[in-house]
Amino acid sequence: MKRIHYSWFILSITFLSIIVAGIVISSSGLFIDPFEKEFGWDRSIIALAFAISLFLYGISGPFMAALLEVIGLKKMMIVSMATLLTGIMLTFIMNQSWQLIIIWGVIMGLGASLFLTVVSPYVANHWFAKRRGLAVGILTASTATGQLILLPVLAAIIENYSWRWAIGLIMLLSFIMLIIIFIFMKNTPKDVGVLPYGLEEEIQESNKSQKENPIVIAFKGLMQAVKVKEFWLLAGSFFICGLSTTGLIGTHFVSFCISFGIPLVTAASFLSFIGIFNLVGTTVSGWLSDRFDNRWLLFWYYGLRGASLVLLPYALMEGSFPLLVIFTIFCGLDWTATVPPTIGISRQIFGTNKSAIIYGWIFASHQAGAAVAAFGGGLIYRYFNTYTWAFFLAGVFCLLASLFVITIKKHVPQSVHFVEDYKYGG
Repeated sequence: MKRIHYSWFILSITFLSIIVAGIVISSSGLFIDPFEKEFGWDRSIIALAFAISLFLYGISGPFMAALLEVIGLKKMMIVSMATLLTGIMLTFIMNQSWQLIIIWGVIMGLGASLFLTVVSPYVANHWFAKRRGLAVGILTASTATGQLILLPVLAAIIENYSWRWAIGLIMLLSFIMLIIIFIFMKNTPKDVGVLPYGLEEEIQESNKSQKENPIVIAFKGLMQAVKVKEFWLLAGSFFICGLSTTGLIGTHFVSFCISFGIPLVTAASFLSFIGIFNLVGTTVSGWLSDRFDNRWLLFWYYGLRGASLVLLPYALMEGSFPLLVIFTIFCGLDWTATVPPTIGISRQIFGTNKSAIIYGWIFASHQAGAAVAAFGGGLIYRYFNTYTWAFFLAGVFCLLASLFVITIKKHVPQSVHFVEDYKYGG
């Protein structure tokens, strides 16, 4: 029997780690009502804490990518998961809104950053010479898997017991994952005596970046990227991507449904169904990004998402179950399907050696958009007592994003490519 390449074990460990980190962020919407009722905090303050978390883990991405080069994959994953676990445990003792902001906004935001930003392209670039798009698609879909499995479970626990029991489940999963990373995770294929998947002979690797300060590495990547028009188009479209998914739907979808009389568990189940279709859509998107024009993939992803967001308020107002199902399908299929082609375009423009750090900056834009929507959605609800305008505007912005990506040149001039590249090719 043919032995399974260790790269796939690394992929599996990373997959599970992202699930745990992702459920912390994606479950935030479930805790808005319980926190509001138990502590009497204003919804906009709770949304602010979640917004800080979204922004902080995004803006930390490029620095996490640089630290990966200096510290190594295993140590970074251990430190990040331990930080996340610390924040989860501190949630049990908070009783002031400023504590929520520090614990959920800062500590958990930093803990989740590595897993939800740059670890996917890093693992794909270092452990895979072939099937990189598929690897990124699988890892990106892992947040949907956690959403699919755990959101209805967490919602049921909150509804029947307490939000503390739900946090306890997340804490247990984080602890188990920390042990798995400590025992089985490796930094590079060399650590287990293999080459990256699909590579038949070793090519000399440059260690130049490992001698530099990670902050310097991160900002050097940014300084190079801002000179390229395509960076701004990708960053702008990804800002809208974060605004329309994690920031708005991830934070406020459950509360939006509850405002129309839909029970918590039912609303969470709809969100988990988004996870089902996202798991399929993102994995397929990874496969497609290896074969088709990534610009057109992004054009259709953003266009379909925009249409589904405009449809959602109407579906809820009409109480139409079929329309909610249609929204779930279209929104789910391209929830994170935008990631593989965005990483693909970034790799084509900036080269494999720089793409992880520069994608980190692009993803920081994604999370800036998410933070705007998370906090802005709370403000819109506060003043209008409805989320309708928030979802409608997000849909319009998605249509704008589809125009951004289609204007990216198919063949980028050689002059904008960075000549440094990883040993596995650009």
